[in-house]
Amino acid sequence: MFNEWRRRRAIQRIKLGDGRALKRFRWWQPLSRSLFYLPADAGAGRPVDYAVDVNHMKSNENLDTEAHLYRDGRRFERARLPAVFPIEGGAIEVETSAFGLRRCHFVADDGTEQQLVPDPRSAEGRRARLDREHPLLSRGIGVVSLVLILVPLTLGIPQTVESISRFPPLAERFGVFESPFDLSAWFNIVLAISATVGSTERALRLRYNRWLDMVAD
Repeated sequence: MFNEWRRRRAIQRIKLGDGRALKRFRWWQPLSRSLFYLPADAGAGRPVDYAVDVNHMKSNENLDTEAHLYRDGRRFERARLPAVFPIEGGAIEVETSAFGLRRCHFVADDGTEQQLVPDPRSAEGRRARLDREHPLLSRGIGVVSLVLILVPLTLGIPQTVESISRFPPLAERFGVFESPFDLSAWFNIVLAISATVGSTERALRLRYNRWLDMVAD
């Protein structure tokens, strides 16, 4: 969740949209685009539909990735990520990691949160459908993705610490840390791919843990 300082900074970055119509999600975009919806809710004082569109492969004039907010199918606002879009009854918060979205939520004025609904044709939407229709399989995949991250971290962190400890000023003062693991270059590449796969799967579910995923990032 955004703290107050980050929220103010994010709101200041908002730019007006050009009213362009929202393009439908295409079959070739599952890993390059994220599209989420927040339907209208008259009971909550929100009379219009909203959508958040993020193209992970496209940058603005400053080489920043942007989130685009659509109001009833028309581009209403845009902002560099991480983004906060104030709307009726609260705000939509959008944040990314190196592997996709880690947050796309509506935060009401009373503090309650609601994740936006992914487009069913997107990678996030297909993963959400798997979770609904095959919950046991979904949980199993979630466990596997966690293992794919934890194993590389367990084996990789000691090697990283050893490399840092060999820096002359540190080595002279503290000595060199000897990693219990001495893995070949190709095995370390396999571990990096493993962590990437696990982190990407977690991003499809908008799962983010500050200790686990920040290291994988």
